[in-house]
Amino acid sequence: MEDLLRNEARSIPMAAATGTARTPELAVIVPTFNERDNVGLVFELVAAALDGLDWEMVFVDDDSADGTAEAVRNIARRDPRVRCVQRLGRRGLSTACIEGVLATAAPYVAVMDADLQHDERLLPRMLEVLKQQDYDLVVGSRYIEGGGIGRWDDRRAGLSTLATKLSRIVCKSEIADPMSGFFMMRRGVFEHAMRNLSGQGFKILLDLLASSPEGLRIKELPYQFRARRHGTSKLDTLVAWEFGMLLADKLVGRFVPVRFALFAFIGAFGLGVHLAVLRAALAAPSFDFAKAQATATVVAMTWNFFLNNVFTYRDQRLKGWRLLRGLFSFYLICAVGAVGNVGIATYVFAADNVWWLAGIAGAIVGSVWNYAVSSVFTWRRR
Repeated sequence: MEDLLRNEARSIPMAAATGTARTPELAVIVPTFNERDNVGLVFELVAAALDGLDWEMVFVDDDSADGTAEAVRNIARRDPRVRCVQRLGRRGLSTACIEGVLATAAPYVAVMDADLQHDERLLPRMLEVLKQQDYDLVVGSRYIEGGGIGRWDDRRAGLSTLATKLSRIVCKSEIADPMSGFFMMRRGVFEHAMRNLSGQGFKILLDLLASSPEGLRIKELPYQFRARRHGTSKLDTLVAWEFGMLLADKLVGRFVPVRFALFAFIGAFGLGVHLAVLRAALAAPSFDFAKAQATATVVAMTWNFFLNNVFTYRDQRLKGWRLLRGLFSFYLICAVGAVGNVGIATYVFAADNVWWLAGIAGAIVGSVWNYAVSSVFTWRRR
């Protein structure tokens, strides 16, 4: 068998063995979610802007319901420079960008949105700067002379200004527009930072700037932010929440996982719910303490489950029958955690006779158990 395989290997033409296709010099990563009507337009615009250059486009689609992935594949059948990475069971712009960069071998990588708000005509200039000047990263900036935010209303402009100021807290490099979603980098910049990336939220540039082991040499080029042509904006209050989670991760993530901190915070809030329900139930004539305590426990666990599903595990949010199944698994996990809580607290109290220390020890053990086990069984990744 080994001789046969060896003979077959010798018979393979050198061109087939080594490959004749060259690795593109530039890869343009485009994350998508329900952008079917935009992908063809953004491809045509980028193709015109990069005419004469060696490039490819990698669309990373989060399993859009509107057929975005199939629209990209239709383009790819006509033009081999286009590829589609379709992700199942997970969402998030930052993680989509990360997977897109990992899917290409190009030495230069650009990131831009599919909503046509970024000026693709800036791409050749970005590449020229990286190839001819000593910069690591080139950013399309709205907040330097010549740039602009287009026709944003005062509210959105104000929120963007506030987010920009907050984001500079975690940046290791001077930059006017750390919230930009339009940039190009040397591949090595990503590879040095990729294991430190949080993947939280929708601002991969901010994540990159905060995760790089050292400050980056940045060149900002101005551009005018354009209006979306098709589809609807993905900005909402939960996107703002994810931005806050990213900042928190970069500030305290080295000490305690932000997801666990949020889980514990919701648990503390749930304690307040528990006490409020307990008090109300005890006021009812038909409730003794045992019934009131049981009712308060179920209400608090339910409250904690739904808050964690919306906020802590937004990227793995349960829906439909999985939501109901997750709720019952959460009940079971928290019940076991309560037993551990009481056991540890009783042991510590017997040893030191300090009630508050015993209570804290029990609460910590219960919280760690609930978080660790629910992460695996309730909100497990598909």
